[in-house]
Amino acid sequence: MSLRLQNPAPAPIVMAPEPMALYIHWPFCVSKCPYCDFNSHVRAEIDMRAWRDALLIDLAHEAALNDGRTLGSIFFGGGTPSLMPPEIVAALIDAATRYWKPVADIEITLEANPSSVEAARFADIAAAGVNRVSLGLQSLDDEALQFLGRAHDVREGLAALDVAQSVFDRLNFDLIYARPGQSESDWEKELARGLSFGTGHLSLYQLTIEPGTRFATLVAQGQLTPADPDHGATLYEVTQAMTEAAGLPAYEISNHARPGQESRHNLTYWRYGDYAGIGPGAHGRRSGIATLRHKKPENWIGAVNRNGHGLQREDVLEPADRAREALLMGLRLGEGIDLSRIARLSGLKIGDLVDDGAVTRLCALDLLDSNGPLLRVKPAGMLLLDAILPEIVAI
Repeated sequence: MSLRLQNPAPAPIVMAPEPMALYIHWPFCVSKCPYCDFNSHVRAEIDMRAWRDALLIDLAHEAALNDGRTLGSIFFGGGTPSLMPPEIVAALIDAATRYWKPVADIEITLEANPSSVEAARFADIAAAGVNRVSLGLQSLDDEALQFLGRAHDVREGLAALDVAQSVFDRLNFDLIYARPGQSESDWEKELARGLSFGTGHLSLYQLTIEPGTRFATLVAQGQLTPADPDHGATLYEVTQAMTEAAGLPAYEISNHARPGQESRHNLTYWRYGDYAGIGPGAHGRRSGIATLRHKKPENWIGAVNRNGHGLQREDVLEPADRAREALLMGLRLGEGIDLSRIARLSGLKIGDLVDDGAVTRLCALDLLDSNGPLLRVKPAGMLLLDAILPEIVAI
């Protein structure tokens, strides 16, 4: 099928010369977790040479369309990219840093499951060029890990964390809270233990029931009851207080870091910078154009072999679409947004971006903070973010 550019009328914008980011998607997992709606797949056999070649081809195509840019970060996501042979990781890093101009302190992150098999590869992954790892611990309770469908137990997970801390200077791990039956005391104890390991970054997510997942089926059948939203709000407040006290404040609604340890790659997304996305289902933003790769692994690799890239579509974003995306992403950040920057990126006027009446009303309720073109959601407002955003955004 030939690729066509959708909605070609508006001219692509010229972005500020900020470093761009690169996302590389590895879609394969050992098993599918019941809460996961990511583009992950289980396959009995994987032709590693074919996947290496296809990813390099897809990367070369995207690099040619972003020629001359500075590269600030690379992120290997999935799926489970720690299952990638380190030589493939090295080949992709080498190619990316030849195609683009890497900043001196480029951040290169790889997501990993905390199994002993994958932990044994950490030294080789570091030698390949990865300097930051994100571990999917998900819980520090064996019963909860079983409920979440994880293949590791707490002992194995903490052993992997110990290896990661000995190999990488920068690392993150994930925990999922607001699980069914989890009390406030349970979460306080689990989070306190998580904070005790001294990592510079934590990603702390409330369990959400995503459509199409095994958990969604169980909820529909009445076999699983999600946590009450009010209880989830209480656990969120506990999370903010404990991480703040430990020196890891929330810089994004679910992400906490010591100053200087924030994920620079994810900040590119949230600050609405440009990023290239390669591999199955990967999204990208290229100077006002939204890119999307074929999602199913077999469809993506087939497209690469036919067309020299895995692109499914490229859409030129209308000014209002660009502004809306920048607002919705940026208001998740503790630092908030600069409306003047969004106006420059989108070509719209500042007065067209937000509803001034709604901003004034929400500031009076102590949910927002507004200072000239700067606008941010206060911690109390983050609890109501899904309700606040439709009120604020005027486009």
